[in-house]
Amino acid sequence: MEARHLRYAVALAEHEHFGRAAGELGIAQPPLSRQIADLEREVGTRLFDRTRQGVFPTAAGEAFLARARRALDEIAAATVDAGRAGRGETGRLRLGFVASALLDPLPGVLSRFGRERPDVRLELHEMATSRSGPALVAGELDVAFTLGPPRGAGAEHLVSVPVGRDHVIAVVGTAHPYAGQQSVSAAQLRRQPLIVSAGADEPAVVAGLRTLLGTDSSALGGATVARDVHTIIGLAATGVGVGLGPSRMRAVPRPGVRFCDVTPCTPLPDLVLSFAARDHSPVLRAFLDTIRKNCPDVGAALDDRLRPRP
Repeated sequence: MEARHLRYAVALAEHEHFGRAAGELGIAQPPLSRQIADLEREVGTRLFDRTRQGVFPTAAGEAFLARARRALDEIAAATVDAGRAGRGETGRLRLGFVASALLDPLPGVLSRFGRERPDVRLELHEMATSRSGPALVAGELDVAFTLGPPRGAGAEHLVSVPVGRDHVIAVVGTAHPYAGQQSVSAAQLRRQPLIVSAGADEPAVVAGLRTLLGTDSSALGGATVARDVHTIIGLAATGVGVGLGPSRMRAVPRPGVRFCDVTPCTPLPDLVLSFAARDHSPVLRAFLDTIRKNCPDVGAALDDRLRPRP
């Protein structure tokens, strides 16, 4: 039994006439008659009474037609669902990110993706680069925003594209002596209590701060360790010390703080978008399309990385 047999039976029940049903189905009447007869033989009972007044379902036919209509509805729904999944309009996207990605570009990207793909289930996981890289390799994440490209076993199978460059800046409360300065020097920072992000999880960030302050500086060893950039800014506002973090901290509007450049300019690891090269899922493709729309400069680099190589 095929779906066409169900359509033939439903059309015949609606038109109560072989000729009219055949016309709607776009086939000749004799083939329709044979198909209905074949269907009745397969079912093992008569589904239609052929009378002078027309063709009418039997009791068995009514029972069969009730399920046939539901089956056809399910087939139509399955076709629609398959099409939506194939276009990346449904499904699941598991995304890992470092906290600073929530300053830029994640807010715009997630907002747009949510509007364009409201039926995709987003699973968001804040995690350090040291964790998200292995999670990508293991297939536990679909995409990740990390500080620097993921490293370690299996990282060679990932596609990684920089989505943001950064350097160290300082944040202080408005009552702090540095609040009126455009910039502060490394020498000035060494004399202040510092607030930094959780170094154990982001060793590349710690390396950058050591480059700035000096490996033998005690300032970093005695620093207050904050969970993320929002905590750094909050603690700086209370006057606890001078917060050090990425320049994208400026995107966080908060009364009671001032941002200062730091000299010498000390680069931090790039914010990097990564995903498995073998992952060709429609939902991931849709997410990458959103990246292209929101970050055109990233889109060119992404297309270059995905272009087949000779």
